[in-house]
Amino acid sequence: MSKIHLIKSGRVGELRLDNPDKMNAFTVQMLADLEAHLTEIERDSDVGAVILTAVGDKAFCTGADINAWGDLGPADVARFWVKDGHRIFDRLANLSKPTRAVINGHAFGGGLELAAACDVRVMAPTASIALPEAGVGIVPGWSGTQRLMRLLPEAMVKEMALFGHRVKADRALSAGFVAAVDSDPRAVADKLIERALTLSPRAVEIAKSMIHAAQGENRGAMIEALGSAAIAASDDRQEGVKAFQEKRKASFSGK
Repeated sequence: MSKIHLIKSGRVGELRLDNPDKMNAFTVQMLADLEAHLTEIERDSDVGAVILTAVGDKAFCTGADINAWGDLGPADVARFWVKDGHRIFDRLANLSKPTRAVINGHAFGGGLELAAACDVRVMAPTASIALPEAGVGIVPGWSGTQRLMRLLPEAMVKEMALFGHRVKADRALSAGFVAAVDSDPRAVADKLIERALTLSPRAVEIAKSMIHAAQGENRGAMIEALGSAAIAASDDRQEGVKAFQEKRKASFSGK
């Protein structure tokens, strides 16, 4: 049975972590299911926004289930576990639809990296964030030392990764990592989603791509995607395709 569900309601796609017995920790199958859901969301034009939630109120996600990677050799950790997680979390970060994470409980390690891959985060006042990997002899592997450095002050990332400290919700808010701290973070996130759905989907998509490019998030792909979209709307592109299909020399107008 899947531990990550995709629930569609109107124009909202909800990704729900459902592994509460293990504090919503990620397994190999959960990573695969998340990737499949993200592919479905990206291709579904009826989905206008995404909300990421978790079952229970103690933990949003405490990272990767140690039983999923504990017995892997160094090569397999590098080639599969880390690279697969990076690829899938990058896929979430680069969705064309706006995303909101509801951090209803503690977000540690991979759970924090998962939340960081969303556009906006809302946090419960009792929740906290942390990078506890060094406590089990590993390092952050799913962008904890990369994407988080664009979202949090260096000192705060070091505080978590090098000293094992937890950062509470009020400090995460002060640092700008979360948009709001509220006893009902889901309700706040739902309001943000409702507002997003009143905006132009195409304008939101392009604005997100431009912001990500400015941050260095998948910049090369973003630039080429924007350029390809612009040229796809041109008369020259239509003429080029038509000429190819008709097996003749194209006559470009520059329009």
